[in-house]
Amino acid sequence: MRTAVVVVTHGRDEHLHRQRAGLTLGPSDLHVVVGMGEEPRLTAMPGAPPVIRVRVPVPATGLPLAAARNAGAAAAIAAGAEVLVLLDVDCIPSPQLVRRYAAAAAGDDFALLCGPVAYLPPPPPGGYPATGLGALADPHPARPAPPAGRLLRTRDFTLFWSLSFAVTATTWTRLGGFCEDYTGYGGEDTDFAVTAGAAGAQLVWVGGADAHHQHHPPARTDPRRTGEIVRNATLFRRRHGWWPMGGWLTELAAAGAVEFDPSCDVLRIAA
Repeated sequence: MRTAVVVVTHGRDEHLHRQRAGLTLGPSDLHVVVGMGEEPRLTAMPGAPPVIRVRVPVPATGLPLAAARNAGAAAAIAAGAEVLVLLDVDCIPSPQLVRRYAAAAAGDDFALLCGPVAYLPPPPPGGYPATGLGALADPHPARPAPPAGRLLRTRDFTLFWSLSFAVTATTWTRLGGFCEDYTGYGGEDTDFAVTAGAAGAQLVWVGGADAHHQHHPPARTDPRRTGEIVRNATLFRRRHGWWPMGGWLTELAAAGAVEFDPSCDVLRIAA
């Protein structure tokens, strides 16, 4: 099956370079790079997959993560991709990631496929090594991490994350992509997942489709993201009837950044 890795990026050229280096060890047929408001800097890299460049404008409300993923997926499908692997720009794929996702996609007609993601420590002098990243970090403890070659099916769509996932082009078209009403940080991936679950899709965790997340401070701790999180959480509640990102909102409330009561209909930035 023809595969495309789709990545959206803004100001993360070094992270993007390391992702492309990872794809030289376990390449896909295409690498679709979506620049949000800017043209990413790409250098020639022997063994890396061919690149399709896409650019989307950035609205005043924040980075258009949902719209950018949709644009990247559309470009990949137009180029003949049958399996879409969407990776966060911070994620370095393991050599087996694309192959494991493609194999899982071949056996699932209507599913969201998620692989384990391990968070790397800050890079040592000289940067992360080209190989052996799996020895530097363990998979995220709050997500399933089945053994290589095993598939774990679940209906808990709140566990879905957009850091690393794959779908067939047929599934993507059937779901219609991400809701583009979301801009800025947070909420759009949970919306995508629960919408897929309501449509009858499965959530499948793919053992061995490992990605390694490059270190950076959590975006949710940036005060500039608080308004985006509040707006997107409110949009999600209006669409689905419950609050997403409960742990984040509780954390922000404890820090005095927001006024949050899970039983209430209103979420506010603290005065």
